[in-house]
Amino acid sequence: MKKLSFLFLLGILPFLSFSQVNVDGLNDADKAKIKALQERAAATDTIWKFGGSAGLNFSQAYFSNWAAGGQNSISGTAFFNGFAKYTKGRNSWDNSIDLAYGLQALDKKDPIKTDDKIDLTSKYGYQLKNPNWYYSALFNFRSQFAPGYEIEDGEEIGPKISDFFAPAYMIFSLGMDYKPNDNFSALLSPLTTKITIVNDDRLAPDFGIDPGDNVRFELGAFVKLTYQKDIFENVNLLTRIDLFSNYANNPQNVDVNWETLISMKINSWLSASIATQLIYDDDIMIVTDSREVIVDGEPTIIEKRGPRTQFKEVFALGLSVKF
Repeated sequence: MKKLSFLFLLGILPFLSFSQVNVDGLNDADKAKIKALQERAAATDTIWKFGGSAGLNFSQAYFSNWAAGGQNSISGTAFFNGFAKYTKGRNSWDNSIDLAYGLQALDKKDPIKTDDKIDLTSKYGYQLKNPNWYYSALFNFRSQFAPGYEIEDGEEIGPKISDFFAPAYMIFSLGMDYKPNDNFSALLSPLTTKITIVNDDRLAPDFGIDPGDNVRFELGAFVKLTYQKDIFENVNLLTRIDLFSNYANNPQNVDVNWETLISMKINSWLSASIATQLIYDDDIMIVTDSREVIVDGEPTIIEKRGPRTQFKEVFALGLSVKF
């Protein structure tokens, strides 16, 4: 009878989803076999999770004979954030995409770019016996869609200072990922390759690439910290910071990319957000001083360039949808 009971349990085990099985009356050997089958089935379970949000933020102002003064303007930003997460036994694979593009027009001037972002991340993890730690491999790609220019009096001036794949950054890292809960992750990688691509010979030196080249390879250490949590009802906080140190060139000058997003859901369609980004990379040369001098009787602009802390803040209110 015990063997018949064991065979019966084997038959219904898949339909019970390996939740709870009554093993009363079975001997220790049969109990061990059922436990092994449960563990094997759990190891083969595959779960995909998909989600994200997309939306359009819009603002407009119009003035006519307005005594207090003002400037007509119209602006809009489109964004898309998506993720796909895969788990199978001790394997996990997290993928995310973050896209944004915004324009603003003042009076009758040509539109200028207010936001431009491409950020793709793919991370594979293999869970250790300690469930909080994973062997991890990460790939990250960052660039932008359109050319960027210096802005003066609400207009783009001078030659472009950036473009699609000018620059673009790719990171490949191997290390350990510490995930004590669903809110926090700390990726520690002593072996990371950072690739900078500037598909414009004129712009290449501004991003630490030697004249005549378009690609720069760096080997170093990488740390990625991520924290996400609902801090209030319908208010979500996401903050992540990437730190990279080049072993061969000024390892004390750590590259920093720190992003924070506070998302507030007003109702099914309306949302508001505050996003900030801080970047420091001593390979990126930014104009710190500009003056006009006379050279051989001709006026010439002399620019002084150097690394600087970059900061961006965007407040948005508009339509959004989650999926």
